[in-house]
Amino acid sequence: MKKVEACLVCGEELVYFKEGREMECMYCHKKFMSNAACKNGHYICDHCHSVQAIEHIKTICKQTESRNPLEIAVAMMKDTFVHMHGPENHVLVGLALLAGYKNSGGTVAFDEAVEELARRGSQVPGGICGLWGNCGAAVSTGIFISIVTGSTPLSTKSFGLCNKMTAASLAEIGEIGGPRCCKRNAFLAIKQAVKFCKNNLAIEMEEKDKYVCEFTQLNAQCIGKRCPFNPNK
Repeated sequence: MKKVEACLVCGEELVYFKEGREMECMYCHKKFMSNAACKNGHYICDHCHSVQAIEHIKTICKQTESRNPLEIAVAMMKDTFVHMHGPENHVLVGLALLAGYKNSGGTVAFDEAVEELARRGSQVPGGICGLWGNCGAAVSTGIFISIVTGSTPLSTKSFGLCNKMTAASLAEIGEIGGPRCCKRNAFLAIKQAVKFCKNNLAIEMEEKDKYVCEFTQLNAQCIGKRCPFNPNK
């Protein structure tokens, strides 16, 4: 597990701007509008931040036999290329759910669904939880429901289901408040999605009654006992 929770170049904390600025990625040297850089001015674009992680996450998704999406997500989070925070989590949540869904008897064209979920999740920008009021972990649960139900903008019932899924995840995430934690929000969103699939799709995935976070020491902004997954709660 990579113990870097801020800048991937120097390890300094990130600084967030209220208004976007044009920044040059330290890796690919392309320029993007961004609301964040580290204290030393380093900026990494979403693609460079997450591309290796997403390939590893996809492999875990395709190989696991687990029916427990939270268990799958934690295995993905322990991969070397998955950072404490970052846009890769917007793919990770949906892929963990997709694997658990398939392994629990859900019908889906799995390999195609993995690629489509990764494509859609990769379009969700990093940091939108605080900038758009729409956490990427919650969006990932909506993407998952959209894919397994075959929803499009012209659908009827499935259109409603994928939007209700995102809303349920956001409500749970918003109830606790910030600062952000990609792990906490992922766990909250996954738990909501497991419940949602049981109630709306008749697919019952496995779920632990109690999960204790293994990542708290890696998060400088951990909210401690306010987090339902805190080991000292």
